[in-house]
Amino acid sequence: MRSIVIKPEYEVWREVARELLAQSVHPTEVLWTDDAREASLFHEEQQPVKQVTAAVIKVPAAFMDMARSASANTDARRWGLLYRVLWRLTLGGEKHLLSMATDPDVRLMQDWCKAVGRDIHKMHAFVRFRLVSVDANTGREQFVAWFEPDHRIVRLAVPFFEKRFAGMDWSILTPYECAHWDGKQLHYTSGVPRSSAPDEDALDDLWRTYYKNIFNPARVKISAMQSEMPKKYWKNLPEAPLIAGLIAKSSGRVQGMLETEERPAKPAPNNAYLKSLHDMNQSDPTTTTPEPEQS
Repeated sequence: MRSIVIKPEYEVWREVARELLAQSVHPTEVLWTDDAREASLFHEEQQPVKQVTAAVIKVPAAFMDMARSASANTDARRWGLLYRVLWRLTLGGEKHLLSMATDPDVRLMQDWCKAVGRDIHKMHAFVRFRLVSVDANTGREQFVAWFEPDHRIVRLAVPFFEKRFAGMDWSILTPYECAHWDGKQLHYTSGVPRSSAPDEDALDDLWRTYYKNIFNPARVKISAMQSEMPKKYWKNLPEAPLIAGLIAKSSGRVQGMLETEERPAKPAPNNAYLKSLHDMNQSDPTTTTPEPEQS
C-alpha cells in the first residue's frame, strides 16, 4: 500500500494521479491524504511517485471538469475516489462510466459537485468588502472581506470578484485559503482565523441603508429567505441585525400600503418628440387589430 500525501489542490492531485496512472498503479494500492499528520499514523513509509514516460492516456474532458469541482469538496475520500474513477475510465475500460448516473462513484462525485456549486453561489452572494486603506502611490482603495465557506472553493469562486471588482485592490480571507487582487493578478496565501478580518466600518452603514430601502415587506417569505440566506452567514453580514426588525414590521407596512389611496396618474409630458411617436403609432395600420374573417 502506498501512502500519498498531497497539498489539498486539484492541480497537485492531477500531477500525482497522472504519474500513478502511467505506472498502472491500481486504486486499491494507494492511500490518499492531504493531512501529513494522518499519514504519519501508518507504518508504511511514504513512497515517492516515480516519473515515467508512457503512452498518452486520453481522459474525457467532462471528467476533468467534474474532478476540478469535486476536489474542492472537503470530504476526505475525494482524492481516492477521483483516482478510482479516473482508473475506471481509462485503464479499466469503462469509457461511458460518467453517463451511468446510478453508479455509486459517479453519484458521489455529482453530489460533491452540487455542494461545491451551492457554496460558490453563497460566496458570490454574501461576501461583504470593507475599506481598510488607500494606497498612497496609486490612489487605489484597498478592501478586505471575510467569508466562511463549507468547502475549499476560493480558487473556483474568485474569478467572479476579479471581473466585478477589477478597479480596486482586495483580499478575501477564509479559514482554508485567502485570495488577493492587486489590479493585475491574483495570488493566494494560506487560510487565516476570523480575528484577521477587519472590524465594522462606514461602508456597513451604507449597506444597511441600502438594504432597508430595497426591503419589500409585501414579498417576505421567511422560510424561503432563510433557505437562500442561512443563518450561519448572518454573523458576517452588516444587514443581518436589521432583518428581524424589518420582518416584524412587514405586516404593518403592507397594511399601510394597502390603505394608501391610489395616486392620480400624471399627465403625459408635453414633449413634441413623444407626441410625434404617439401620432405615428396611431396612424400606423399595423398597430390596429385586424377584423376576424367571416366564414
